[in-house]
Amino acid sequence: MPEEKQAKKMDNPTEDNEPQHKEKPANSPAAPQTSKKEAESPENLKKLPEKDPVTKIQAWWRGTLVRRALLHAALRAWIIQGWWRLILSRLLEKRRQATLENFSREEWAVVRLQSWARMWRIRRRYCQVLNAARIIQAYWRCHSCTSRGLIKGHYRVTASQLHLELEILLGSGPCIVTECIPLPIKQ
Repeated sequence: MPEEKQAKKMDNPTEDNEPQHKEKPANSPAAPQTSKKEAESPENLKKLPEKDPVTKIQAWWRGTLVRRALLHAALRAWIIQGWWRLILSRLLEKRRQATLENFSREEWAVVRLQSWARMWRIRRRYCQVLNAARIIQAYWRCHSCTSRGLIKGHYRVTASQLHLELEILLGSGPCIVTECIPLPIKQ
């Protein structure tokens, strides 16, 4: 008898290879109504039939494709972020260089203006002292000619003073005048 069953199984393989219990759709009226908590309990999970191997392979393949797509998307985003950071750093460096050049140009302009102002002020003082010396020399020459006396003198200009020494020889006797005139030059 067992041999006859074996032969029948070989002749009709679909009869015994099917699962012993068929699932009824969840919406069918004959299906028992269970709550979500009962359906998710560990006992009920063990009772669910296992997925057939084809479904498992398909799920694995779909998961692999999704992970691959996510990896490619993440790599592309990483490349774009790296490129953007490079562009931002170059832009920041250009701005910094332009600001530095502008500051340097302004600093150089200020230094030149200060130099010109100091030069002009010192030159004006020098011209004033030179003009005063010429006036004094002209008076000496004129005085020596008119008084028929002799006037000798010399002067020395330093950074802050004018030293003046005059010797006037008239008929009555020599007269020596020594004067030190401070110059109002600011340091």
